[in-house]
Amino acid sequence: MSAPAEALSREWLEADGLGGFASGTAAGLRTRRYHALLLTATMPPNGRVVLVNGVDAWIEPKQFLSRQHYAPDALTSGAEIERFSHEPWPRWVYRLSDGTLIEHDLFVPRGTSAVVLQWRLLSTAEGQVPLRVRPLLSGRDFHSLHHENAAFRFDSIIESGAVRWQPYPGVPPVVALANGRWQQEPAWYRGFAYSEERARGLDFIEDLAAPGIFEWDLSRGSATLILTADPPALPDGDAAAVATRWRADELRRRRAFTTPLARAGDAYLVRRGSGRTVVAGYPWFGDWGRDTFIALRGLCLATGWLAEAREILLEWADQVSGGMLPNRFVDQGDAPEFNSVDAALWYVVAVHEFLTRSIGNGRRGAGTPRRKDCARLQSACRAIMAGYAAGTRHGIHLAPDGLLAAGEPGVQLTWMDAKVGEWVVTPRIGKPVEIQALWLNALRIVSAWDPRGWRETYFRGLAAFDERFWNPEWGWLNDVVDVDHRPGQYDASLRPNQIFAVGGLPFPVLGPERARRVVEVVETNLLTPLGLRSLAPADPRYVARYEGGVLERDGSYHQGTVWPWLLGPFVEAWVRVRGSTLDARREARARFLEPLMQHLGEGGLGHVSEIADAEAPHTPRGCPFQAWSVGEALRLQLQILPEGDD
Repeated sequence: MSAPAEALSREWLEADGLGGFASGTAAGLRTRRYHALLLTATMPPNGRVVLVNGVDAWIEPKQFLSRQHYAPDALTSGAEIERFSHEPWPRWVYRLSDGTLIEHDLFVPRGTSAVVLQWRLLSTAEGQVPLRVRPLLSGRDFHSLHHENAAFRFDSIIESGAVRWQPYPGVPPVVALANGRWQQEPAWYRGFAYSEERARGLDFIEDLAAPGIFEWDLSRGSATLILTADPPALPDGDAAAVATRWRADELRRRRAFTTPLARAGDAYLVRRGSGRTVVAGYPWFGDWGRDTFIALRGLCLATGWLAEAREILLEWADQVSGGMLPNRFVDQGDAPEFNSVDAALWYVVAVHEFLTRSIGNGRRGAGTPRRKDCARLQSACRAIMAGYAAGTRHGIHLAPDGLLAAGEPGVQLTWMDAKVGEWVVTPRIGKPVEIQALWLNALRIVSAWDPRGWRETYFRGLAAFDERFWNPEWGWLNDVVDVDHRPGQYDASLRPNQIFAVGGLPFPVLGPERARRVVEVVETNLLTPLGLRSLAPADPRYVARYEGGVLERDGSYHQGTVWPWLLGPFVEAWVRVRGSTLDARREARARFLEPLMQHLGEGGLGHVSEIADAEAPHTPRGCPFQAWSVGEALRLQLQILPEGDD
């Protein structure tokens, strides 16, 4: 390959705005079970099904443009990748053995459940240039793997110039529209190997079905193949004409975004019914309560997408139960999972910031909530506070000192929520520090609406926080007090959660001197270029690298592993303790934001990863496209450290 192997291992994402997507690597290899060309959401944004996993593409005589990894370790070889770019969408240039250059690109038009693939000659060639493309199908749940079986239906139905396949009953059919010739040639391709799945200690071998081959002569013009889930999103016209229109529309849409990062953030905003929600991350997460409300602040509020924020907040407003919001949105037939103490509190913060931005600026626009919408949002927040104060699931209740107690054995309630079987890795039962910062912020917010109801509780809790969380021996905030609901017991682990007492929320809850000391200790022990470590290196439980099987990875998830989303709260705190001066913001942009922006080309291209190793080189790990990581990067870029400061 002409392009560096390291660069070609990076991943690209094309999202359709409905919860489906296409994804892969710059090398053209599928390294995860989630990599696919056509992955659709049957109940947007959930019910995801992989329909078309990939294609085999070659120039006759066989010089492969595509790359496949077969078990045990056989890689198909072919044309060199001369160059690769992910802007404005994935594009490869291949060099054949005779020097001929062929360009291949693909994009997903917004809201279509379709992908457009095109190949074209970039250099002249003598004679014909026969291109052959074989789609590889499965029709499986996106978490599963597919294996050869007698039930797969290879039948190809030709309708209005398109080819239609129905792999299994109950699975959406696949419709293909091409400006080439279709030849039915059913076959099984066995033993595809996914290296990332193997590294994670999971099943990694898959068989795929190939119904036939599309054929073109590139010397006579470009090749176009459109793949879509049925019912088809295809407008009238042949494949080339449809692709041309969609290409122009999609280029215009993408160029309208103010920054590349804002365009990346748009991928996480998806439809749910008549409203909207946030996909927590690609390729394997759905929409989750905690992630939604944290990410929304950057994805929607910092970018000024107030209409989208309003739709999301209203979509969740009627889900309050006993003061709690589901940490997983309720799907048809599924019971909600109320296993998060902080999701509902983040909702209160998000509502406050949305109302402040949309109403407080004195201007009306598409995102300005109507009076009845404001009432619904505030009513949901009041229900949250009342439910928490009265006591609700999992031991969540207002304690006499004005703080919020939470937790019971076997349940993980905070964002540090790793659980392996019955092992809750970081249980944090009692009064976790960031939960108190969220609770106190929520008390202050609702006390502005109902002063008599919450004002006294807020000041009582604020005094208790100041008295009970500071650890004079170590010079930082305890991570949990009243551990296991035992008065006076505390956990002084040096973790990043204490930063929320200073930054990341509308109102700091710590005095200036202690706030500065918290920022200093976090910077000294936890800061990395990609975010904050989840545990200090001096702690005996510290794990330097996130790798191995499920037990090893989940066991290290919050025991040192770096979380990029925490960089937003940290930088906000760092700037605040320096008086939020222009010089402080300029220095923070150079020291903290610029290294993070460099990461946009290192993992999930154009996006920010879920996690990274605790030690250099801080290899990106976990989900390569993470909503709250992108959201907090946007909040840093556009709100905390805006370029207008210069």
